[in-house]
Amino acid sequence: MAIEFNHETNDVLNPTGSIKLNGVVVGGDNTPVWYGSRGVFAGGRNGGTRSTSIEYIAIDTTSNTTDFGDLTVAIDTSAGFQGGGRGVFGGGGTGTANNTGTKSNIIQYITIASTGNATDFGDLTAAKVQHGGASNTSRGLFAGGTDASGHTDTIEYITIATTGNGTDFGNLLAAQQMVAGGCASSGTRMLVATNASNTIQYVTIDTPGNATDFGDLTSSRYLIMASGTADRTLFGGGGGGPVNTIDYVAPATTGNATDFGNLSVARYGGDSVTNGTRSVFAGGYDGGDPGNSNVIDYVTLASTGNATDFGNLVAGANPIAGCSG
Repeated sequence: MAIEFNHETNDVLNPTGSIKLNGVVVGGDNTPVWYGSRGVFAGGRNGGTRSTSIEYIAIDTTSNTTDFGDLTVAIDTSAGFQGGGRGVFGGGGTGTANNTGTKSNIIQYITIASTGNATDFGDLTAAKVQHGGASNTSRGLFAGGTDASGHTDTIEYITIATTGNGTDFGNLLAAQQMVAGGCASSGTRMLVATNASNTIQYVTIDTPGNATDFGDLTSSRYLIMASGTADRTLFGGGGGGPVNTIDYVAPATTGNATDFGNLSVARYGGDSVTNGTRSVFAGGYDGGDPGNSNVIDYVTLASTGNATDFGNLVAGANPIAGCSG
């Protein structure tokens, strides 16, 4: 931490946090955050057709999505996160095959503040699908999923500001598929809700190493939608029904999840983004035929309760990847 003194204005500044006077925080808090006011959703599948579509919303309002641009390749079951103004999407299923398609190792990125098409970033250590992703302001992690050898416990990372390939970080507690959407960041930790299980596990984002048990969800499910802040992490929906459950935890303290409320529509395979005040849940599969949901709903992070309608995606899609900035 570096304290700055402005001798012209007599201001005392901490560019990366708050300032305490006799133990009391004074002034604003400049601690960097990894999320932002614009939510972005990318890819997904509607029926048998994978999408290149990138759409966005302003999280602090309610509305339908607006076109942002296109991915470098049509993809679903990808993983997304953000940091330093960039949104990153890695891996996923491509091609025309049903289910998970052809596994991809492509990492691509956008500048969240500027609409436009995605640009190549680098490659994952292995082509994979159904993995999850989370980040802080500078480092992004991809966890679990399915690669050519089957379900994987691999965690890898990138430095978001610098294009390049993924690097080994460590391992989950066990090989896990269908993690997509089920990873969230507290800024310090990545929390992972794993496939067809109630287990929550975590790693410290800045410290490579293996995952540690955090606690349990209120019920077992998969392809959950997760997002949150340093104070509260939400896990919404999930397969095995689908279900409309929203759970929450305090990410700095290990322990079991508590019921938060319910989504407006039960579904799984969408993704969730936050601006620090709201968490928004978008898309997914609602169990119908074809069942690809275009629903977007939201909750206020600080207040437990049920989700409220936000708007709609351009078209129903699952599984999609999200980020905010």
